[in-house]
Amino acid sequence: MSTVTIYSSNYCPFCTRAKQLLASKNIAFNEINVDGNNKLRQEMTKKSGRTSVPQIWIGEQHVGGCDDLFDLERSKKLDALLA
Repeated sequence: MSTVTIYSSNYCPFCTRAKQLLASKNIAFNEINVDGNNKLRQEMTKKSGRTSVPQIWIGEQHVGGCDDLFDLERSKKLDALLA
């Protein structure tokens, strides 16, 4: 199973939705909370090219944010990435 990493914020409803989707599929994930930590946010931005949260990786592949994760689920491609 691929390692899932999600950069998130406590106050972000999109982060909550993305984490709920992963939890509903019984997928463990490494959460990196960027609240109040500019160094972690800069790390996320450098890796993803994006400044918004959540930013999600499955293995080494950056899949994007919450909408991107749900698009993968709707198109039935998420399970294959997680395997």
